[in-house]
Amino acid sequence: MAVPALTTQAPLPRSIHHRGAFMQRRTLLARSFAALAAALPFAAAQAQTTINVAAMADFAGPYANVMNEMQGGRQAVIDWWNKEVGESLKVRVAMKTYDTRYDVAQTASLWPGIKAELKPVAVLGLGGPDAAALQQRLPEDKVPMLFGTAAYGFGWKPGQWALNLRPTYPHEAAAFLEWFRSTRLESKRPVKVAIITSEATPAYADMAKGLQAYTKSNPDKATFVEAIWTEVQPADLTLQIRRLANAGTDVIVIQTNTAQAVATKRALQALGKNIPIVLSLHNGVLASSKAMGNPNAFAGDYEVGAIADASEDDSAARRFYRMLQEKYGLKSGWNAMTTMGLAQAVTTVRTIEAVVKAKGPAVTGDAVHAALLGKQFSGAELMGLLPGIDFSPENPFPTGNAKVNIATMKDGKVVRAAGDVAVPAIPKW
Repeated sequence: MAVPALTTQAPLPRSIHHRGAFMQRRTLLARSFAALAAALPFAAAQAQTTINVAAMADFAGPYANVMNEMQGGRQAVIDWWNKEVGESLKVRVAMKTYDTRYDVAQTASLWPGIKAELKPVAVLGLGGPDAAALQQRLPEDKVPMLFGTAAYGFGWKPGQWALNLRPTYPHEAAAFLEWFRSTRLESKRPVKVAIITSEATPAYADMAKGLQAYTKSNPDKATFVEAIWTEVQPADLTLQIRRLANAGTDVIVIQTNTAQAVATKRALQALGKNIPIVLSLHNGVLASSKAMGNPNAFAGDYEVGAIADASEDDSAARRFYRMLQEKYGLKSGWNAMTTMGLAQAVTTVRTIEAVVKAKGPAVTGDAVHAALLGKQFSGAELMGLLPGIDFSPENPFPTGNAKVNIATMKDGKVVRAAGDVAVPAIPKW
């Protein structure tokens, strides 16, 4: 039986081997170029430096019902800046928010983890508990904290890292009193002023002390009638308000919360008295009216702050807010809490921007703090949300550029009563 012959393939010519190897190398090279081209956008994105900031919030405590307004303002500004400014600088600001419940102990316990996790170059603070918990720690940690609220007298010390975008609450109240005296009192006599506050927190007590310091140093402009010390959420203030009315009080200052504002308004209504109340922004005429269940409850009363008012006027700040609504998904309403969040974030990103332009993308908290103290920001740079910023090592709040806006309520709407009212000097208390 014959065995079939084995078939063999003749070797390829040498030239064919060379052509095959060349084609294989060309294919591999083409694939490498394609992979490189596909990776370029990713590489560009990776080249962008991320700069972390931390934000303190209260979603479970006394400010839970308005916290989303402030937080929305903060985030929209950061989104806007990342797109309009950060992209060209090859940097991106990332904000992470922590719920401190407006509590000193909670803030203090969270801070070591925040610092270790984020290594933030700045902190967006919420209020008094954050200052109380971190004021002594921030200089050592080299992280500045910015507040959209007014300042406190106990923070009025040199070399601070907890900085307020507005002067103290008594500074703002004093500006209002001087305006009220010059525009609402025919005889131009000293304004008789009283304050409703509480000893429950150092911040609330500080408001009375500062206002007393102003009236004592300016007896020709204001007379201090009395400080009503009450609970944070008083049930009834009728007896106390009657005493103020009998003393001829012209203005009642309440810069604490909506609960005290509502209790005072109800007492005035029960007594048939019409004494103007002047509020701060976090418990302003709109918020206090809402808390009272009547959208026009604080008609004829006032709110004051050294920041853009949330009135219906067509201001630069209002136009910036509308742009953020249209282009960056801002859902927060046009109110005082939103403006504070906007102003806080704008100051933060503008300071980071100044550092990046001067020193490059390796931003540190130390550099941000130095820029805050060393550079003056104009109102235009801050999108009209603040009249300007001029921190100094001696004052942890603006002084020379500080001006207040005064708003009132009419037909359930916030309307401007006066703008750019100068803030008077007050001796330390």
